Amino acid sequence: MLLWLAQYLQQFNSGFNVFNYLTFRTILGVLTALMISLLIGPKMIAWLTRVKVGQTVRTDGPQTHLTKSGTPTMGGTLILVAIAISTLLWANLNNRFVWVVLLVTMAFGVIGFADDYIKLVRKDPKGLIARWKYFWQSVVGIAAAVFLYQNAQSPAETTLIIPFFKTVLVPLGAFYMVFTYFVIVGTSNAVNLTDGLDGLAIVPTVMVAGALAVFAYATGNTNFASYLQIPYIAGVGEVAIFCGAIVGAGLGFLWFNTYPAMVFMGDVGALALGAALGTVAVLVRQELVLFVMGGVFVMETVSVMVQVASFKLTGRRVFRMAPIHHHFELKGWPEPRVIVRFWIITVILVLAGLATLKIR
Repeated sequence: MLLWLAQYLQQFNSGFNVFNYLTFRTILGVLTALMISLLIGPKMIAWLTRVKVGQTVRTDGPQTHLTKSGTPTMGGTLILVAIAISTLLWANLNNRFVWVVLLVTMAFGVIGFADDYIKLVRKDPKGLIARWKYFWQSVVGIAAAVFLYQNAQSPAETTLIIPFFKTVLVPLGAFYMVFTYFVIVGTSNAVNLTDGLDGLAIVPTVMVAGALAVFAYATGNTNFASYLQIPYIAGVGEVAIFCGAIVGAGLGFLWFNTYPAMVFMGDVGALALGAALGTVAVLVRQELVLFVMGGVFVMETVSVMVQVASFKLTGRRVFRMAPIHHHFELKGWPEPRVIVRFWIITVILVLAGLATLKIR
């Protein structure tokens, strides 16, 4: 939105040309989202407390969590507001990639909001019925996959890139839609499963989003794409601004979500942020790298799958409790230790993912 204004004002002052630089607008996107989060955060927390939208804690989990009962949740709404405003202000709104990732994120946010509303406001502990939650996630995921496939303007947009290899590119054809659907929906639910401790999900999300911003910028720049030997996709660089908005909004939310948390993001934030990361990875053709950088999300998801499968097949549990972060808590790890160690793992994995840009 402000890009249009800046381009108009260039005729009066050449200094406004700086807004044409993607890196500059990405930085502004980070700062804008951060400022919005910090300014709105206290008021939103106070309002959530006043209307008693508080967290319900399971009694069969770690006993240290019982003190968190009643902590305001649905704070993910703050993140989505900051992301949306920042993206609309600084991104090129003529860009189809920006609209796809923004609309998918907000749609998953609505699904998460409905789930939180039913659980916390209507006091139904089951929340949105699982099959309906998955149905609406599937509707949005399939719609995004079909739109991207039908509107692809180059073969690179539907080609799978294999990390660490220069020439191994796999044309997906129509299977691209199936693959894209699973990446978006799978990542959404993976982040949601990870969101169980103060700051555990938001920091890896910020780190991965920052790394994906680098991929978006490089993929959308002919010179960098050629130098790094990755497929060039025209226009996808604008997605870096959206990623920057996630970073800013996430850091602002962390200000209130760090241990001991003043607010939780809830499904409205976790489902939306997961879908955002999955969609960006699809747009920049780095789905496999997302699998590496988001290793914490993968680990959390696999732990739940293993736990459920083991219990159904043998009647025994592999972990003391799933997702796996609860397993470590029940082993005696203090919550901050679990959180920080998972953050450290994410730093290592994100660096490994970024290394794939050069090691090819």
